[in-house]
Amino acid sequence: MDPQASPARRVSREAKPTILAVDDDPQVLSAVARDLRRRYGEHYRIMRAGGADEAHQILDAVAARATPLALVLADQRMPHLNGTELLAEVAERFPRTKRALLTAYADTDAAIEAINRSRVDHYFLKPWDPPEEKLYPVLDDLLDDWRAGWQPEWRGLRVVGDRWSADGHSLREFLGRNQVPFRWFDADSDKGRQIMRAAGVREAALPAVLLEDGTVLAKPTLAELAAKAGLQTAPDAEFYDLLIVGGGPAGLAAAVYGASEGLSVALLDKDAPGGQAGTSSPIDNYLGFPS
Repeated sequence: MDPQASPARRVSREAKPTILAVDDDPQVLSAVARDLRRRYGEHYRIMRAGGADEAHQILDAVAARATPLALVLADQRMPHLNGTELLAEVAERFPRTKRALLTAYADTDAAIEAINRSRVDHYFLKPWDPPEEKLYPVLDDLLDDWRAGWQPEWRGLRVVGDRWSADGHSLREFLGRNQVPFRWFDADSDKGRQIMRAAGVREAALPAVLLEDGTVLAKPTLAELAAKAGLQTAPDAEFYDLLIVGGGPAGLAAAVYGASEGLSVALLDKDAPGGQAGTSSPIDNYLGFPS
């Protein structure tokens, strides 16, 4: 992991669950990250934060990209915000995430109180050597419990907007007709508001499209959306034997038969292949298909 990369760039775009370690002591943070990576690095993305401020940035990036957050380990004695307070924030933002406290022997009373009052899942005394006996068995149980109820988040395009918005309807229809997978979230729903907060989207920017890499498109035009969604918006070649304007049934038929004769064919359509037929009920006997 590049230590100079911003928290947003360090969060994986893959659906690999994240484990976050937080400690203001660089040596302790390095040690816990090393032990976590050695045991769980194959199946989890191990991230670390040198304090509450950096942890907040990482948590914001995790929420914006809908990256699953499996576990947060936080040191109790940190300036500005102690571990118990940070884990309470994690519980509010990520209710299913497992939370554990790193504490010294003198802070065991605080750790027990954190379990009783803040519902922290466990606490570990420092040092935890050997980890095979004092760290991994508990974390294995916590992560197994988390995975038992984990349902992977949607990783594709997400569209947030007002259900009655004409612009939002146009975006959804455009993506659907071009067979681009996406999920729609009503801005008035709990999930929609959560996504908007995490991505920093205001109501004035709706409808908004959130890409896998965390990019937010506010009120995009169809051309902007097509380019970001990976649809072909520019020709591959400088010259074509046959240029067809309109991708309805007649245009598609002409393109198919032109290509079957060995011509290089370009088909232009402002919305999606199929034209009006793309929103019609079944069409009989089209291009040799009996039904």
